[in-house]
Amino acid sequence: MNERDEIQMKAYEKISRIREQMKKRGLDAYIIPSSDPHASEYVAPRWRSRAWASGFTGSAGTLVVTAGESGLWTDGRYFIQAEKELEGSGIKLFRMRQPGVPSYEGWLFEKLGEGMCVGFDGSVISALEAGSLEKSFSKKGIRISGEYDIIEQLWKDRPQAPSGKVYVHELKYAGKSSLQKQELVRERLREEGAKYYIISTLDDIAWLFNLRGSDVKNNPVFMAYAIVSLNESLIFVDRKKLTKEARESLEKSGVQIKPYNAVGKAIKRFEKKSSVYLDPSKLSYSLSRLIHKSCTRIEKADIVERLKAVKNKTEIENIRVCQVRDGIAMARFLCWLDKNIGKIYIDEMSAANMLESLRREQPGYAGPSFDTICAYMANAAMMHYSASDESCSKLEPKGFLLVDSGGQYPDGTTDITRTIVLGGLTKEQKRDFTLVLKGHIALARLKFLHGATGTNLDIIARQPMWNEGIDYKCGTGHGLGYFLSVHEGPQRISQNPNSTVLEEGMLLTNEPGIYREGEHGIRIENTLLVKKAQHTEFGQFMDFETISYCPIDIRGVETSMLDEGERNWLNYYHGRVCKYIAPHLSEEERSWLQDMTRSI
Repeated sequence: MNERDEIQMKAYEKISRIREQMKKRGLDAYIIPSSDPHASEYVAPRWRSRAWASGFTGSAGTLVVTAGESGLWTDGRYFIQAEKELEGSGIKLFRMRQPGVPSYEGWLFEKLGEGMCVGFDGSVISALEAGSLEKSFSKKGIRISGEYDIIEQLWKDRPQAPSGKVYVHELKYAGKSSLQKQELVRERLREEGAKYYIISTLDDIAWLFNLRGSDVKNNPVFMAYAIVSLNESLIFVDRKKLTKEARESLEKSGVQIKPYNAVGKAIKRFEKKSSVYLDPSKLSYSLSRLIHKSCTRIEKADIVERLKAVKNKTEIENIRVCQVRDGIAMARFLCWLDKNIGKIYIDEMSAANMLESLRREQPGYAGPSFDTICAYMANAAMMHYSASDESCSKLEPKGFLLVDSGGQYPDGTTDITRTIVLGGLTKEQKRDFTLVLKGHIALARLKFLHGATGTNLDIIARQPMWNEGIDYKCGTGHGLGYFLSVHEGPQRISQNPNSTVLEEGMLLTNEPGIYREGEHGIRIENTLLVKKAQHTEFGQFMDFETISYCPIDIRGVETSMLDEGERNWLNYYHGRVCKYIAPHLSEEERSWLQDMTRSI
């Protein structure tokens, strides 16, 4: 029995044990999400309960277990991966947002009857999600209960909560002091007529107090809660984790330090009949229930998330420099790969390790912003593929290699994807590559009226592919943090409805793609900065500035498919890459870059 078979067998056994615990507690269904108590996308090992129970290792998904069935819901990024990882486990895969596929809420509504009970750990499900379940299920007399962490009873070697150090993110990088940021929050509270504001999202807390940590892999955040009121700020964190400088910074900023587990008591002590601001999609069901019933809840989008989404002048200046340093590492990696493919042994894992070593040579590099996706040929059809000893492919001088990677630096977070031509391509491969490039260029050179959201713009990148009857089952772009999460809201470019207006200073990725199962995956990704373009009698127009600097492999381009404007954009972009990156390379690397950025 190989490693994957063992994982699938263990998943089957774990589902049986979950059912035993459900029966003891009078539960007819149990929900296991992917998040932690802070609604995080990326979580510390302690909260990887869904992965532990199901064997599916993707970052997004919900496992639901009933007495007779179990299902896993995940999005288009993970369809291929989930199908492989769930095989033999007895867990059915539900491909979210596909025709005829019910939500897990709808599926449970159909499966369960009056008087039955759906359980979950209320600390890892948001107040919004739990409220939606309760409202929906009540129509059929189905109850919910957020009292049970069944996984805690079963996961005998469950990891402890992380305990990484918390340190100061210096003002020269942050651009605004914590006091200034707290006052911005209070301005919003006064506008909303709120006295208290509960913050549970880790990157929001790190940004607000100009602190960073290492509790979550690839994310410089730390486990904490915060409460900001009109006259005080509280942070709930293990004091032992704070460096001396971090403690002094908090005290200087007027922030009271409280134990991590004391947040519930603090919420219970809110004045009766006071107004409490919270984002129900971020605050856990368990904590939200502690707010006194007499209090007025102001349930709106998170205040800090929207403040940090618009980068200040200092942050923008820094991120430009950071992107150049990251581009140097990328260019050196691509040159190394091009010079050595077919001459020395290189596989997906050794290639990723080489890129990591080159990033480490860059000043300020603090680590990856996510696990590098280095995927050769058919492996690249899995959007979030992760090479392992079992799956790792040797690179040959033919076809495509997709490398999606990024770095964390004190002056920025990067995320870039290049699909690299390793050798001869088929006509279909060149056509697909060029269609992706056309979509990328269409979005990069777009001008749009202020007031537009990412939902309005998503079709622009898809149009060249839609014209050929091709689509990709994921968003086109996401917001990007600043020495924080590589995925940051509230802005995104996606077909999924999003009401966030794109504002000057926001960062977004531009990453259309084509994924053919069993054949290849192609993605081209750069970072965009939203800027003001021109103001006319019709209003304020906006556009994007591409701030990633790395050659796009022109060997994959079928030039006859590009119009003059697209060729001009690519040539102009490559001119900028050469301008910013070439001076930092060796003579051999510079010669290679000049050839890879030549006009077409």
